[in-house]
Amino acid sequence: MKNLLTTALVALFSLAAMQAQTRVTIFGDSYSTFEGWLTPATNETWYWSESSPQRNKQNDVTQVEQTWWWQVIDRMGWQLERNNSYSGSTVSYFGYRSENYKERSFNTRVENLGEPDVILSCCITNDSWTGSKLGDYKYANWTESDMWYFRPAMARLCATLRLNYPKARTIFILNSELKPEFNESMRIICRHYDMPLIELHDIDKQKGHPSVAGHKAFADQVVDYLTKNK
Repeated sequence: MKNLLTTALVALFSLAAMQAQTRVTIFGDSYSTFEGWLTPATNETWYWSESSPQRNKQNDVTQVEQTWWWQVIDRMGWQLERNNSYSGSTVSYFGYRSENYKERSFNTRVENLGEPDVILSCCITNDSWTGSKLGDYKYANWTESDMWYFRPAMARLCATLRLNYPKARTIFILNSELKPEFNESMRIICRHYDMPLIELHDIDKQKGHPSVAGHKAFADQVVDYLTKNK
């Protein structure tokens, strides 16, 4: 009888621990993609497995376990809620070659993040790379035309995250080597919404994307922040 009771208690505590496990959504661009790990599955990926003919052989990442987000989740003991990352995605609607990136924009995909406890988002790399215009700081009453400019689009993204996921802890991650004006704009907007911003540094890259070593440094810096700011 005593053994049965002990077994039942262990099972109960294990179930409670599983239910209490922190659920994290990764909300990113190409840096956070990996073949077979995206929701929706139709999102474009940049990182592919070793056997995939689509793999960019100028980058040495070939396993999902090498990605920054996998390492963070593993080391924090968290659970992946979903990974809504999309290669080439922008916060604004302004894309490469001045194309309309509304479909893949963070402001469009923000509706599909599941039910996370934590949202980790590395999001403005392509805005810096495409030549997107900054626009004005605008914190309400956004129009469709505002979404073609980085600052109002970023502000709207923050406001929507706060509205849609009020119980989630949203943490933004700022890539290294971006244009200074985008870095400063991101700092100002995150301060306005009181949202944490981790600023990456010394990230090794191959073909413009974190290498195995780069993902390790990326993960180390995120985990360092998380362990110091629980």
